[in-house]
Amino acid sequence: MRASRAAAAVAAAALVVAGLSACGGVSVSPVDVPETFDAPLPVPPLAPSHVGADGTRTFRLTAQEGTTRFVPGVDTPTWGFDGDLLGPTLRASRGEQVAVEVRNTLPEATSVHWHGMHLPAAMDGGPHQPVEPGATWRPTWRIDQPAATLWYHPHPHGRTEEHVYRGLAGFFLLDDPAAADVGLPDEYGVDDVPVVVQDRKLDADGDLDLSGGGELGVLGSLVTANGVRGAYLEATTQRVRLRLLNGSTARTYAFGFADDREVLQVASDGGLLPEPVPTTRVQLSPGERAEVVVTVAQGERVRLRSYPPDLGRVVAGYAMGANDTFDVLELRAAQDLAPSPPVAATLTTLEPLPEATVTRTFDLQGRQINGRRMDMDRVDATVEKGATELWEVRNLDLFPHNFHVHDVQFRVLDIDGEAPPPALAGAKDTVYLEPRRTYRLVMRFEDHADPTTPYMFHCHLLLHEDEGLMGQLVVVEPGGTASPAPHHHP
Repeated sequence: MRASRAAAAVAAAALVVAGLSACGGVSVSPVDVPETFDAPLPVPPLAPSHVGADGTRTFRLTAQEGTTRFVPGVDTPTWGFDGDLLGPTLRASRGEQVAVEVRNTLPEATSVHWHGMHLPAAMDGGPHQPVEPGATWRPTWRIDQPAATLWYHPHPHGRTEEHVYRGLAGFFLLDDPAAADVGLPDEYGVDDVPVVVQDRKLDADGDLDLSGGGELGVLGSLVTANGVRGAYLEATTQRVRLRLLNGSTARTYAFGFADDREVLQVASDGGLLPEPVPTTRVQLSPGERAEVVVTVAQGERVRLRSYPPDLGRVVAGYAMGANDTFDVLELRAAQDLAPSPPVAATLTTLEPLPEATVTRTFDLQGRQINGRRMDMDRVDATVEKGATELWEVRNLDLFPHNFHVHDVQFRVLDIDGEAPPPALAGAKDTVYLEPRRTYRLVMRFEDHADPTTPYMFHCHLLLHEDEGLMGQLVVVEPGGTASPAPHHHP
């Protein structure tokens, strides 16, 4: 699936640099939208769990091979957790001790990263915690963060793009029993529905194809919601909460409805926004999440659409999805809709962060951060437990990057000195980086000191990550030093 990737990327980058302005508004990454949306949207099942005598809630996941019919009559080899594609939704509450027994039945090593989760580095599931074929890994940690829509996916060194593209991903929802009721729809699979949107490309034999991608990676012509192309969701209530996840490897989406109706964005990566944000567009780069509440009228049909995303001052945006418009999911409202309560005007109060005592600068360019490619044996930042840090992050290229930090949820302080838009006012773990702009991110490393085990920070365009656009941080006790264990290279 990865044959000739490097050569294709070099060729595509050369075309971008040459500046094919003659293409104008033409897209080179269009999506093939089905004429009808007649497949029921599958809702990921809630993963079973059991609570042991010690109070630990334990889940089990098996990474396995399978087949999926993305198009009629064609069985495409895929990977999934506990099934052919994607995985069940894990759900736990703040304050619980959880464990996940991850069994790998794939023909190669993988890992499972708990994206957005605050947890010890040894439990993070990054490239330092591989799960070999036939092995089982059992991380355990205490949930200690607000209610949020998180997700899990592989993070093997140099292989993340392919493992996610094959289908390994799932939701991890966090609840907070102490949080106030703010009127959000909350019946899972009925009016509270997780939706992962992904794009892929199939070759002539119906196999997944990662070849021929450009600078960003593959922008596929086949777009799915929860693994299904042309899906619809039956709405039986006046309001529906969609937990949107961009699970693609490269494409950025700008979600809205075909009739441009206003929705309420109520949450971002790390949980609720301070107040609902009325909007007609919700833009998500790879790895980002947003929760939106949409109001429907009885008997109507309306489609969730991806509009051309605002990628900033990129070169040749037509080659990067900036001109693409396509429908993703149809909502079908019942003739009789159960009433929904109004959404509260205030959703949460964000805790003020103390003033940062450390400032760091991270420049992303090509496949390097601060001029260096990822090295599993190098620590790029040593952070003291309890520190609040200010990270100044810049995309020096004229094509898209984004930035994801493991373990912590950060806040966007400003962008080029200006306050962030309301959609970025909450807790984030991934943020899109417009070219040549400075994003100042504030984050606090409250606990989980471990001088031997790194966390990652990286671009979440997965081709970029795999090719070196990633660094490592280690959290130590005040006055401590990092002493990571040597990585055993294959």
